[in-house]
Amino acid sequence: MVKPVLIQDFLRQDDGIVLIDVRTPAEFEQGHIPGAVNLPLFTNEERVLVGTTYKQAGREQAILLGFDLTGAKWSGFIKEASVIAPGKKIAVHCWRGGMRSGAMAWALDLYGFGVYVIVGGYKKYRAWVHQQFEKQYRLRILGGMTGSAKTRILQQLKKMGEQVIDLEDLAQHQGSAYGSMNKMLQPSQEQFENNLAKELKGMDTLREIWIEDESLSIGQCSIPKPFWQQMREAAMINIKTDLQTRVAFLTAEYGGLDKDFLIACTERIRKRLGPEQTKNAIIAIRENRMEDFVRIVLVYYDKTYRTGLSQRTADKVFSLDLADGGHGRHAEQILQFSKTILMPVQAR
Repeated sequence: MVKPVLIQDFLRQDDGIVLIDVRTPAEFEQGHIPGAVNLPLFTNEERVLVGTTYKQAGREQAILLGFDLTGAKWSGFIKEASVIAPGKKIAVHCWRGGMRSGAMAWALDLYGFGVYVIVGGYKKYRAWVHQQFEKQYRLRILGGMTGSAKTRILQQLKKMGEQVIDLEDLAQHQGSAYGSMNKMLQPSQEQFENNLAKELKGMDTLREIWIEDESLSIGQCSIPKPFWQQMREAAMINIKTDLQTRVAFLTAEYGGLDKDFLIACTERIRKRLGPEQTKNAIIAIRENRMEDFVRIVLVYYDKTYRTGLSQRTADKVFSLDLADGGHGRHAEQILQFSKTILMPVQAR
């Protein structure tokens, strides 16, 4: 028996039901529910044919074409589903919970699977995603100039049991012109939003959530504006680390990267860095004077950070000079500082 299930109810369950997405590979790549497995009913090209037939000849002709295209595939679908979900408990969705998911659910049910169909399909899921960004959260922002090791400190806070969302990890980008590290591939904007919504779903809204100060865009990914606005309005701890420590940290992070990559990234910020500083930075890269390169570009990034800091509400910014010690010590110091000076923020 095929059972309909609302997306919010499915996402709350934890009883081993495997989710399969029967949309095309192209649709799946553009954005999908985290954890879903793609079992496409049609190829990308077949879906275009069916859609064109639907518009030109009507629904019935499109259905017949769909069966013609999938006729020899059904045993393969069932065999693959049996591998994906050996317990024979499966949920299915397409774009709107219509013909594609309905056909797959019928076949799997006939074979003996326990089948759920997501009501409204992926379209309803995307509506749920946007709802997560409208909710109110108890955010705590960790700020600091480039090279302050904010991500490392957040990782330590997470190990200490704090709630942490790493936006740069979700975006697969470290937020600067050099942020791809010459190896990271960013998800689509849609998938970034899906992944962030999943993180937010797992958070206790009654507890603080630590998050790094970010601009609206992280590489090619943009933080959803309702959530970013909450970040801008939340209290922020602005950590202060001496320049030499930051230079050493950034040199270790970026100094070993491919020189052509570093030069190309530096060229992209030429207008903001200035022609003379750009030239000097590139010379430093070519001569393997990586600390000099870092010091040059930090002038631009520090100026940018100060501008962003000045646009925050002054009484919500709390500066903290970090004592000597590693990231674990700094995380402890930040937690103690937070408890001392930050008033609790109630989720509205």
